[in-house]
This record gives sequence, C-alpha cells and structure tokens, in this order.
Amino acid sequence: MRALNLLRAAGGTFTRRRYRRAAHSFLAHTSRCREVQQQTLQRILQLNADSDFSREWQLDGSCSISDFQTRFPVSDYERFRPWIDRVKNGETTALLGAANRLLMFTLSSGTTADSKFIPITEPFLKDYRQGWQNWGILTYDDFPRLKYQNIVQLSSNFDKFRTPGGTPCGNISGLVAAMQSPVVKLLYTVPGEVSQIEDPHLKYYTALRLAIADQDVGMITTANPSTLLHLAQFADQQRESLIRDIADGRLTGAAQLEPAILKTLQPKLKRKNRARARELERIVARTGHLYPRDFWPGLSLLAVWMGGSAGAYLSQLAPYYGTPPVRDHGLSASEGRMTIPLESGTSTGVLDITSHFFEFVPEDEDPLTTSNILTADQLEVGQNYFILLTTPSGLYRYHICDVVRCTGFYSQTPLLEFLHKGAHISNLTGEKITESQVVTAVRNAVAQTALEIGQYSLIPQWGEPPHYQLLFEGSALSSSDQLPTLLAALDQQLQETNCEYAEKRQSGRLALPVACELTAGTWARFAAERQQKLGGSIEQYKHPCLIPELDYAQQILQRFSC
Repeated sequence: MRALNLLRAAGGTFTRRRYRRAAHSFLAHTSRCREVQQQTLQRILQLNADSDFSREWQLDGSCSISDFQTRFPVSDYERFRPWIDRVKNGETTALLGAANRLLMFTLSSGTTADSKFIPITEPFLKDYRQGWQNWGILTYDDFPRLKYQNIVQLSSNFDKFRTPGGTPCGNISGLVAAMQSPVVKLLYTVPGEVSQIEDPHLKYYTALRLAIADQDVGMITTANPSTLLHLAQFADQQRESLIRDIADGRLTGAAQLEPAILKTLQPKLKRKNRARARELERIVARTGHLYPRDFWPGLSLLAVWMGGSAGAYLSQLAPYYGTPPVRDHGLSASEGRMTIPLESGTSTGVLDITSHFFEFVPEDEDPLTTSNILTADQLEVGQNYFILLTTPSGLYRYHICDVVRCTGFYSQTPLLEFLHKGAHISNLTGEKITESQVVTAVRNAVAQTALEIGQYSLIPQWGEPPHYQLLFEGSALSSSDQLPTLLAALDQQLQETNCEYAEKRQSGRLALPVACELTAGTWARFAAERQQKLGGSIEQYKHPCLIPELDYAQQILQRFSC
C-alpha cells in the first residue's frame, strides 16, 4: 500500500467511528419498526405541512398512520404531475414546505412515455446520504482492507439542464459526488467531474484512463452490473491507447472535453506513470487481454445491484473481474432509497425505516384500488408485495411499481429483496410471467447447457399457438449445437417456476420458446436509443430481460439489427 493510503486510513479513524455509531443507532431502531415508522411519517408530513398540496389534503405532522391512510389515496405519478409542474416553474410551495429546500430534480424514464421529474430536497438528500453512510461503514467493517484502498465509482451528471424555474435536472449520484467533503473525495479514483462528460465513449475512456493508472483500487461501485461488463470489455478494446496515455501523461480525446472539466482533471492526467504502463504491458503480454482481474489483483469488492434482471449479469463478470465478493448497495430508485443490505452475496436488505414511510400491497392486488394495505411490521415471510413510498420530497403513498419479497426480519423490521417491476409481466394466455422468473430460468438453463448467450430479452409472439422468442446476439454464441437443448431447458425452468405457464404449455396453449439471433451490436443500438430518452442514464440503464409488448421482436429486428 502507498504511504498516502496508510496515512488516510489512520486519519479516517474518527470519521469511521462517527459513521459506525450512526449505523448502529439505525440498527437499534429496527427493534421498534412501527413506532419509528410513525415518527418518520409525522416528520415528513410536518416538513411539508405548509404546502398547498398538504393543505388541500389536510396532511400535517399530527396525522397517525390510520389518519394518513384515510385522508390520502394510494397514487401514481400522474396525481403529482400538476403540482410538480408548478414546482418546476419555481413555485416550490405548491408541493414542498417553505423550509424543505429544493436542490434538483432527478429524472426517471419509468414505464410511461413522458419522463418523471422527481424532486430532491435537502432533507431527502440528508436521509439518502445517511443510508449510504450506513451501508458504507457496515461494508468497511466487513472488509477492513478497504480502508487502505481506493474506490472507482461511476455516476451521472446532476445538472444536465435546468427547469424554467432554474432547478438543475439530472442524476442524484452526481449531486452526492459533488457534495462530498474534500476528505471523502480522497477515497475516489475518478473525480466527480467525469460525470459531466456528455459523450458516453469519452466519459468511459476518461474514467478508465484515470482508474487503471491506480493500482490500489479495492472497490468498484455503480448501479448495474451490465455497466461493469461494458467497462471491462471497453478497457480491453482500448488497451493500447490507455497504456500509452498512462505512460505519457495524456488523455486521448482531451481536446473534446469542456475546458473547465479538462482543467480540473489535468493535474491527475498529466502525471506520467511509465512504471504502471510497463506493468500493464506485461499483463497484456501474459494474458492477451487487459482485464480488471489482472490490473486490480487486490480488488476487495464489487458493489452493484444483484436483484431482479440485474442478477442476470453477475455470472458474466467472472472472466473479467475474477470472483471478488459482491455487495448489493440496496434497493433504490429516483424516488427514494428503500433497503440497506447487511451482508454480501444477496440482494436482500433491511428496510430503511428512518428515511421514508413505507406501505405494502400483496402482489396479486391492485395498489390503486385495493383496501388491503399493510405497514412494514405486518408483512409475512415468503410473500410478495408492491412497495409504496412516502418521502420528504413530497411523494405520498407513491406506487413505484416495484415488487419485493419479504425474506425475513431483522429484529422487528422486514428484510426485502427486489424481484421485478410490476409492469414487467407478460401475460399471453394467463401465464403471468415475471421478469425475475425469466432471469432465474435463463440463468439455470445456461448453467445446464454451458452455453453463454450474453444479453437477451424474452418477448411474446402471437401465433397458433403463441410462444416466446429468446432474442440474443448470435456473435455471443460459442456454438449453436446446443441451442435446442438450451430452449428446452428454458422451457422446463419456466414450467417449474410458474405453474400457470406449465399449465398453458401442457395444454398446448403455449408453444415451445424459439430462438431469434440478432446481429452484433443490436443491443448497443437498442440501449443507445433508450438512453437518449429524457432521463436516460448510462449507469442506471437496465436492459429488459423480459419485454411484455406483443410481437416487439419484429421492431427490434427492423430498427436495430442491421
């Protein structure tokens, strides 16, 4: 370890001690789940009590849980859109209390055509950062070596554009990075200013140029493991240029950077590191590649989403990263942070009961119409639920469409794992296949046949009888000989996972899945178009493993498979 890292670890002792006390205080609160949730609800309602919205619905800090549920209905984004539009125009007290300072809007492309503008306020951000600090110190305690190592984090710009009222719009991860203290920033190899680079190719290249020069990286964190996959492949593709830049103290493409960004990055970029470059050249000579498992051999941890469709990528990381532990950083969305995992190797986390007020609806009921709504302390182990959020940013009883499973309890507070978006359900003939079922079935089928197919999507296709198409890029196949075996294994796995699918297959109402091979680069073009939507983010982009839209495969073939 470098001397600077040793000094930094020693100097951070008191900061880690403070974070540890806060995390242990949170864990102690889990023994009083309902009481803490009542207090959290009242704090949130009091915060916005003097807004026009709260006055109209008679919501304030005196509300009990039952009062709140009686006065305000479960809602989707459309109920809030008119009020948020007023906030976007500068009329913040339409939705927010006078003391609830608006910082930015984070954007979500969601499942609708119009992007959703989610307010991020100062109290919301404080809770959000506290959740990250709780996660972080518990992770550092589990991996003590991390305090001597550096972090590579990929985030997105929080100030992509401004609303008519002048409020920044972008991604909350960029805001958190921008507000870090100078001491905390020392932990990060890639400066936050890299998030402001608009061109995706140049952004990734710049991040890699800075990151690979650092041999002491211990943790890589980003939202989706598909980003890690792309990062490793991109590093190998650009290895000659990256090694040359590290040796010469330069950045290929620097002329394309905004002058302010280049000026900030220049002190790091101009350092010539010929010893590191020679080390990287030896790696390429020995292995034929430039992969993270070799240029960061001391990697302690990967911090990425593990739940839902994201889990489909985990098995593909090993050739590039080796087998370091994986720590899910919790169920979170533009609208709020929901869970804090307490151990590695699982997407399950304890509900973050001090940040938001949470409610739950059984998965087989419609949250917008049912009266069967539960609080966190009322969940049952093994059951699936839609999760509803009430946050300091003015979203109340908000139906985010996420489906979670209660896997147990930590003290009196539920442990939850993310399964899928409620919108990601395909129902040709009553089978109601979910994205999480598809991910599990494909993963098991791939393991059985040892036939890796890379990125994929399962899409329903009408016919006599209808069936599902498995779309993947043919270039990912090492051999097509076992493709029929893979499809049979996928079919069997879906039958074992979903009894309705099994019944429809056995009765002949559904046919065997069929393969649909795409040309190389199809998924990249598909992703690029989706990311161009307002609110799209490279780091948070989630490739859909299930696309429920009937016959959508034909559109993909016509538009993206050139």
